[in-house]
Amino acid sequence: MKNVLFVLTSHEDLGNTGHKTGFWIEEFATPYYLLKDKGVKITITSPKGGQPPIDPKSASSDFETESTKRFASDKETQEILAKTVQLETVNHSDFDAVFYPGGHGPLWDLAEDKNSIALIESFYTSNKPVAAVCHAPAVFKHTKNTDGSSLVNGKKVTGFTNSEEEAVQLTSIVPFLVEDMLQKNGGIYSKGQDWTPYAVEDEQLITGQNPASSELVAELLLQKLS
Repeated sequence: MKNVLFVLTSHEDLGNTGHKTGFWIEEFATPYYLLKDKGVKITITSPKGGQPPIDPKSASSDFETESTKRFASDKETQEILAKTVQLETVNHSDFDAVFYPGGHGPLWDLAEDKNSIALIESFYTSNKPVAAVCHAPAVFKHTKNTDGSSLVNGKKVTGFTNSEEEAVQLTSIVPFLVEDMLQKNGGIYSKGQDWTPYAVEDEQLITGQNPASSELVAELLLQKLS
């Protein structure tokens, strides 16, 4: 049985707007169930441990999908989610891959989190898949190769686009734009049309553009594990 670590944000404040954020439930639920249904064991972690914040918008009927409906009636998974393991206690050697769901939260905490940065670097140097979708490629802001270069330098990547951020009117609220950061770090950034499924892989790195891409990312990850 393969073991995959899911890393969720603990950050819930959407800048200084007074609104709440967190992780986007569809980007967690779709990959979670796709992998779980294939017999993959999943452990969920977050910087603070315990219940990570769910972006309230993502839990609304406007963004309902089959996986979010399944999660809404899945008490067992809700209880697991309420007891996430604290990130600093996690060891990459216990897992075969790591997956980062998005939502705006990771821009504030996981992008800067030393435990997350070290974890990603350990997975990658151990030749284990590292996957991230939507805003979660923010976690590559400070990650490095063993030679000190950016982990995404020269690698094909994608993530939430500048135009998608503009569409949700948060360009001036977020601490940085995922598309800009990936390009600044030397990533070979590409994208599909806004809000359509798009994912790329390069060696052990798998990235997806937006919520609609979470299933694609999970499928690519599953292929890597098989």
